[in-house]
Amino acid sequence: MDTLNILYVVASMLIFASIMTSTLSARLGMPLLLFFLAVGMLAGKEGVLGIEFAEYNLANFIGQAALACILLDGGLRTSLQSFRVGLKPAVTLASWGVLATVMALGVFATWLLDVDWRLGVLMAAIVGSTDAAAVFSLLRNGGVKLNDRVQTTLEIESGANDPLAILLVTAMIALNLDPAGQSVGDILMMLVSQIGIGLVLGLLAGWALSKLLPKVHLADGMYAILIMSAGMIVFGFTNLMGGSGFLAVYLAGVIIGNTKVRATEHVLRVMDSFAWLAQAVLFVMLGLLVQPSSILQVLHYSLFIFLFLLFVARPIAVTTSLLPFRFGFREIGFISWVGLRGAVPITLAIIPVTMQVPGADLAFNITFGVVIFSLLVQGASIPMMSRLFRVWVPTNDEPKAEHEIWVGDQANITLYEFEVKQGAFAIGRHPQAISSKFNTDQVSLFALVRHDKLVKVTEDTILKMGDVVWYAMRGDDAKSVAKIFNNSATQYQKNSEFYGDWLLSPHARIADLPFYNLATRSLANNSRLPKPVANAFDVFTVPPVAGSLAGVDDKLIDALTQAKNQTVEEYMMQHFKIEPVKGDEVHLNDTWSLIVRDVDHRGRLRGVGLKNKLRAESSR
Repeated sequence: MDTLNILYVVASMLIFASIMTSTLSARLGMPLLLFFLAVGMLAGKEGVLGIEFAEYNLANFIGQAALACILLDGGLRTSLQSFRVGLKPAVTLASWGVLATVMALGVFATWLLDVDWRLGVLMAAIVGSTDAAAVFSLLRNGGVKLNDRVQTTLEIESGANDPLAILLVTAMIALNLDPAGQSVGDILMMLVSQIGIGLVLGLLAGWALSKLLPKVHLADGMYAILIMSAGMIVFGFTNLMGGSGFLAVYLAGVIIGNTKVRATEHVLRVMDSFAWLAQAVLFVMLGLLVQPSSILQVLHYSLFIFLFLLFVARPIAVTTSLLPFRFGFREIGFISWVGLRGAVPITLAIIPVTMQVPGADLAFNITFGVVIFSLLVQGASIPMMSRLFRVWVPTNDEPKAEHEIWVGDQANITLYEFEVKQGAFAIGRHPQAISSKFNTDQVSLFALVRHDKLVKVTEDTILKMGDVVWYAMRGDDAKSVAKIFNNSATQYQKNSEFYGDWLLSPHARIADLPFYNLATRSLANNSRLPKPVANAFDVFTVPPVAGSLAGVDDKLIDALTQAKNQTVEEYMMQHFKIEPVKGDEVHLNDTWSLIVRDVDHRGRLRGVGLKNKLRAESSR
């Protein structure tokens, strides 16, 4: 009994310690998952507590269950709308991308380690797929908002690439143990069954649960447990049928998450806790499993494999996968960089150890080192690299928080929280009269909080900086209201630097834009000067009303003149090779460009920014 209680205390202390150390993550700029891993390693056999843990079968069981939970949570938070811009490229990355990575890395690992090619390819297959736990955690909690195309592609790829990775690992284990007993046909049949059965059962289970949930009336806390248990049933049953349980549980989560029921919001909050617990348990356990001395012996191999993966194998796979879909080179560069490795490679590396494959211990230790390097280098640099590759978008048009309140089985009202920021338009206005554009039937005041105390709203009440206001809304005005509360000078500057100082209607004709007339006039005024002199002179002489029209040249005027009868949207859409997302850019010349500010659910432009690169650089 004492042993059992000690186990309870130690296990709980490890989870508690990993959560508490996570507070250092934001301060140090290190991925949270790395702290979980560090706690496990410190508590392990060669750490402070000296806990001996070598139960690879148990670790494999817990690892797969945790990954299923993480994938289910990721699916619940994936909008079907996002599939429109990211599904095809993500599926290509999850198939050909994994295969290309494994082939390139397999050749390199075989040469580097001087081992049999079967072991080299097995090692490449283990680290060939990106990790859903790391991707979902770091992209959604990394403090940066990526454009929808990049974010969706990375998330769907991480959720969908496990079947091929598991297939390749399984096939290479079989080749290592029984080289003569495997054929290409067997491997292809395994691939078809993994993906096909996983796809069908995942979609069917998701559809069935989405129909069941609205008809079941339970306590709020029970819905999440119901979905969690159903997800594990789908995961286990799909594996029993020879399909990919990981793919099935992710797809089931996507279908369920896009079905609004009265408990949806509560389910997401509880599932978020489940996912974090799964990540903490998984990474702490993996930290316990490893021996740091063994990793250090092969750390140089891990470093070389990681560098080859980062700068050669992953870029080759991403470039060949995404170029057919007309991705820009900046997007390809960022996606190549964020090929995060985490729990999935380590969990896959456990399988050869349990099956006593020759060289499995070497593969496990090298894989662990690769994961550490990936979390350290790639995970910690996501915000910096997103700005370097220009795939981030400003995030000032969202409410601080939101909560759904269901007033019936088919009727709900959403409460949105807004904080009055410095310089906001809302300052000095009545909470219910922040704008005449909003219908009081759609946007109604719910509560006003000042200095953490509820304030009684009267006719004379005006908003002050720091106030927190709650509104009940039935429409789609949340982002518009957020602009009124967040439109500070700082936020305006960020928007101006990113989108430019001019906001254009997508439906306006090019010829009707004041910018067109000002630009032609500016070029005409300077046409008598030599071109280099004119361009330099223009920076200082254009009247302020012209908006600093530096960089106006014949190329710009010709482009606008040829398209003067087109709308801004028509002109931009003919330059896009792929469905546009917020942040996409069309260059008019080397200085001027049009940038997408907003897109509706059908892929139509809702707002366009006009940006002068010289003006943006001078304002920094």
